[in-house]
Amino acid sequence: MKIGFAMCGSFCTFSSAFEQMTLLRDAGHEIVPIMSFNASKIDTRFGKASDHVVRAEAISDRRLINTIEDAEPLGPSEKLDLLIICPCTGNTLAKLSAGITDTPVTMAAKAHLRGDGPLLIALATNDGLSANLSNINALSKRKSVYFLPMKQDDPVKKPHSLVADFERMPEAVAATLRREQLRPLFL
Repeated sequence: MKIGFAMCGSFCTFSSAFEQMTLLRDAGHEIVPIMSFNASKIDTRFGKASDHVVRAEAISDRRLINTIEDAEPLGPSEKLDLLIICPCTGNTLAKLSAGITDTPVTMAAKAHLRGDGPLLIALATNDGLSANLSNINALSKRKSVYFLPMKQDDPVKKPHSLVADFERMPEAVAATLRREQLRPLFL
């Protein structure tokens, strides 16, 4: 399969995301790497942006898509079997819910969804159980949109935070391709 793997700026989850990208590649899938502006440009305590770009390109053996212009053809002319946003920040989730297309990741999603291509979202946000809960609800009702099951990563210190259970990626990919939401959604 040809899988678009889009990464947003939840930098603390990049290690898990790259692990899943590698497992998908090792399973024989062609990976199309995509990064938001922030993911491809911002250095953090979790690593340098240039190193993340190099790693995504090395895993996929393809040039990274990190512009809106390069992401737009992913629906009409360069078809994907599946698009995964991993990690998906609360900011990107809100934009997807509102139909805002102003980053390479949101453009890739819009382009892919215009043909009802399946989208799997691996959420990582500190406001999943507050400001973004309504966006999870809205997107869970949309055709072709599915979520990787998620859990609270630190209910005491971050009571509104949600993070995808990255280890369930293979199950979630299979369910998404069957057009089913993997359950339970919240662990």
